Amino acid sequence: MTSLSTHILDTAHGCPAAGVAVHLHTAEGATLFSGVTDGDGRCPGMPPLTPGRYRLSFAVADYFRGRAADLPDPPFLDVVTIDFGVAEADGHYHVPLLVSPFGYSTYRGS
Repeated sequence: MTSLSTHILDTAHGCPAAGVAVHLHTAEGATLFSGVTDGDGRCPGMPPLTPGRYRLSFAVADYFRGRAADLPDPPFLDVVTIDFGVAEADGHYHVPLLVSPFGYSTYRGS
C-alpha cells in the first residue's frame, strides 16, 4: 500500500495552517478521510492508498476567516481541491499546500 501525507503552510502569515478541514475522496467521490490539520499544519491519520485517482480538498476560506483575514464575499479561494494520481503500489506521496487568501501552490513532496 502507498502512504499519503499533507502539510499546509499559510504563506500570508508565514506559519503552518492549523485547524484546516481536509477531506480525501476517491475519483468517484467516496469519502476516504476527513480531518483537521494540527498545530504543525499536518493531518495525521490518512489511510493507505492503492493506485488510482484521488481528490484532496482544503477549506481555506474558513481557515482565513478564523484568522480574521479580510476576505471578499464570496472569497476568491473557498475550498482548494487537488486532483492527483497514485501510480506506485508501494511508496509515499506527500501533497503539500502553500496557500494565501488569493493564491496557492502544490507539488509532490517527499
